[in-house]
Amino acid sequence: MKVLVAVKRVVDYNVRVRVKADGSGVETSN
Repeated sequence: MKVLVAVKRVVDYNVRVRVKADGSGVETSN
């Protein structure tokens, strides 16, 4: 369970950084 939470956190962080670098603003969709 804790591993899944850690992985999800890392993936979520990577997605946010990618969207930011894209220049289209920060969009979070769960």
